[in-house]
Amino acid sequence: MNIRASLVLGCVLSQACLAQTQTPAAPAANGVNKTSPYHGMKQSEKARAYYPAAWGVDHLRASYTSSGNLIRFSYRVVEPKLAKALGDHESTPYLYAPRSHAMLQIPTMEKIGQLRQLNTAEADKEYWMVFSNKGNPVRRGDRVNVIIGKFHADGLLVE
Repeated sequence: MNIRASLVLGCVLSQACLAQTQTPAAPAANGVNKTSPYHGMKQSEKARAYYPAAWGVDHLRASYTSSGNLIRFSYRVVEPKLAKALGDHESTPYLYAPRSHAMLQIPTMEKIGQLRQLNTAEADKEYWMVFSNKGNPVRRGDRVNVIIGKFHADGLLVE
């Protein structure tokens, strides 16, 4: 046997041994994998600078809350004058889920009103609004778009 053949055979055997010794990850107890098929994406420097410069907000986040019956959108105000558009009483906020084509709205409670903060925005404070997810058309791991008047936050990952 020449040197090349023995080298190739050695590589093949070592790969086979490695494959036998590695154990696959155990599936979840009920057979359902709970992790999201989507991976978080790093924002580019340009994208990271866009929302504070154009709308006066950063740290945009969509969260799955209350057993999935509500989706919370939160943001931090950097520039109150620019962020005024997000707290405008005249603008109706929507959360659009491209996967399910669902358009969620903020529920209005009888004695409380809309489940969103409408006071004057202050710098370095976090604000939120909650969208009704009745029937759970939006799931954890989905990408969603938040639309408030002319403001659009596209591709937020529901955590």
